[in-house]
Amino acid sequence: MIRVAVVGGAGRMGREVCRAVGEAEDLTLAAVVDPAASPETAPPALGERAPAAGVSASLEALVGAGVDVAVDFTTADAARRTLPWLAAHGIHAVVGTTGLGPEDLAMLGRAFRGEPANAVVAPNFAIGAVLLMRFSELAAPFMESVEIVELHHDQKRDAPSGTALQTASRIAAARDAAGTPKLRDPTTDVVLQGARGGEGAGGIRVHSVRLPGLVAHQEVIFGALGQSLTMRHDSYDRRSFMPGVLLAVRRVADLPGLTVGLDALLGI
Repeated sequence: MIRVAVVGGAGRMGREVCRAVGEAEDLTLAAVVDPAASPETAPPALGERAPAAGVSASLEALVGAGVDVAVDFTTADAARRTLPWLAAHGIHAVVGTTGLGPEDLAMLGRAFRGEPANAVVAPNFAIGAVLLMRFSELAAPFMESVEIVELHHDQKRDAPSGTALQTASRIAAARDAAGTPKLRDPTTDVVLQGARGGEGAGGIRVHSVRLPGLVAHQEVIFGALGQSLTMRHDSYDRRSFMPGVLLAVRRVADLPGLTVGLDALLGI
């Protein structure tokens, strides 16, 4: 039985993780930490599976609860404090917090060295989104140009999404490895500032949409002479991320050091 903690357990994603862990027969929800919640707050819909201590405001609760793996869905600023603490206390980490950049990953690589703890960081835990990134890598060398449109709910703090940035990076690397010509943007007159989106890795344009009613969606649009190829992934419910989260929880102890993305866990 793997003893799991959820850091950020009172948030939207945190509540879903609490529910998914509580429903899994091979996992135990041993602790929930969230500074925004009161100690008496219990994760919703868990009943007798909820940790007896309720929700704690302090990470020290993880030590007393004998936690094996902590799932972090907080903010980038909070994660920068939490994750080194987890590494120092020998607690494996599964990280879905967005807004972590290359410098943060380098820091995590130094903190999680396989002894005593490992970490899995994924920009997106939806299996379909992981497949979309892999399919985009395969298509990248064969199409002349590409742009990314990511669409999320109106409460998302960062733009572009971590998934979009990672997708752009992987497409750019695949194009470079194949010797594909550099992207060229023919736009010379930008009438409305930002109309062409942000410029990601390899000059790939990334466009962000924020609207109520959305959850998490991404389109990768490739163009070539006389044709286009569009791939899209849609998460209609936050439960779509839970199979990937639980997969990482179950596998993180066997993946030495820092693992970025779910590809290695899926064997793709």
